[in-house]
Amino acid sequence: MAHFSDGLKPFPNPQHTNHGGQSSRMGAALGMKRIGINYDIVAPGNRTSRPHAESREDEFVLVLKGRPDAWIDGHLHELNEGDAAVFPAGTGIAHSFLNNSDADVHLLVIGEHAREGNQLNYPLNPERMEEFAKVGRAWLDAPKRELGPHDGMARAGTRRE
Repeated sequence: MAHFSDGLKPFPNPQHTNHGGQSSRMGAALGMKRIGINYDIVAPGNRTSRPHAESREDEFVLVLKGRPDAWIDGHLHELNEGDAAVFPAGTGIAHSFLNNSDADVHLLVIGEHAREGNQLNYPLNPERMEEFAKVGRAWLDAPKRELGPHDGMARAGTRRE
């Protein structure tokens, strides 16, 4: 048994631009080996991650509280409490969750944990791809998808009401 607040820590990469909030890796804390379950709190003007796609890991995100925008292939999709999104492995669908509102956003994120051979594609961040290529984690042959105009950055107070 665990409460999400017991394991809240700053996002794994707080040095990344626009990546602020807290995350509780509940699945790991409860001893799960193959399924990752995270409770994320995204602060206003921040995002969950750099836009990315994964080669072998499915991902499910449920909005528990707040009104985030899902960044999907360069387009913003407004979400509300109770909305969910799924990103199947191998599709190349790049995604991130942006908090363009003035209040915290709470997300439940479920996916496969540390799937062997999983690679990532960061379509907006070639420098990140170079970092991942050095350790064999860059998904260099990801399906090519047309990207929309949004730059993937969150801006507090800009969500349309």
